Amino acid sequence: MVSLRRFDLLVVGEINPDIIVSDQDPSPAFGQTERRVASIVMAPGSSSVLTALAAARLGLRTAFCGLLGDDPFGRFMLAAMEQGGIDTGACRVVEGAATGASVILDRSSDRAILTSTGVMAALRAEDVPLELVRDSRHLHVGAWYLQPSLQAGLPGLFTVARIGGTSTSLDPGGDPADHWSGLGDVLAETDVFLPNQNEARRIGGVTDDDQAVSTIAAAGPAGMVVAVKLGERGAMAAEGSHVERASAPKVATVDAIGAGDAFDAGVLFGRLAGWPLTRSLALAVACGALSTRARGGVDGQATLAEALAFIDGPGETWSR
Repeated sequence: MVSLRRFDLLVVGEINPDIIVSDQDPSPAFGQTERRVASIVMAPGSSSVLTALAAARLGLRTAFCGLLGDDPFGRFMLAAMEQGGIDTGACRVVEGAATGASVILDRSSDRAILTSTGVMAALRAEDVPLELVRDSRHLHVGAWYLQPSLQAGLPGLFTVARIGGTSTSLDPGGDPADHWSGLGDVLAETDVFLPNQNEARRIGGVTDDDQAVSTIAAAGPAGMVVAVKLGERGAMAAEGSHVERASAPKVATVDAIGAGDAFDAGVLFGRLAGWPLTRSLALAVACGALSTRARGGVDGQATLAEALAFIDGPGETWSR
């Protein structure tokens, strides 16, 4: 069925590049000590942008709303989004402001992240055009904890979206302050919640995955989907009392940057395609795994054909 809305997906969130320092040991040594590392590259970053790029690569008509500075980082990110097929008409350049950036110290099996939020921290719900929300089938927000100015108005924005028939999703990301609080009002208006295992446990206040999912689901609307990324164990998702699990497929991993964001895109694609939860979760896990094939969060992102071949074998097709 062809949607009358212009976009399948509107993503609202942070915009920043990743400066990726890769080595077996990328740790700096203070004392004015210079160390050689295997590589340093700049790549498109931020949870929200990586989810949008992954969704566009799967074939979803995707728009983005966010703030960036008139600087090299901002111009780099805007070009990357446009080249990835994202409509950036709702992205606003703030004169005199700095685009945020993340430095990722990556040693393949683990990574540390240093982020300067820059102007991303100033994004407000009022900056999101309501006509764009109404013209989108689904509204997704990433990195909630990194965007303090967005937090107060997001429950109201989600309420408006859902009243107008636009479903909602939220990936909270990590909490640099380690408080893990304040999500209650927005969870009540969230149709799909997309934490990783640590985030789910910390937000739920428990150390068991099933209990964390149950606690979070109880704060959401009826029928809320809670899909949790479990790393090497794959993922689990719950919709009401129905729980699905998917194991992680084997992929020759280069790095895992952006794997969770590609997972998010897979869940949202399946939901918008009307697929059952089990198939949406399988697609999401495939998208997350395939994204680890290349360095950075973009170059390994899967096309729909690649992801379907990964879970079904060749020959599968999908139409909107």
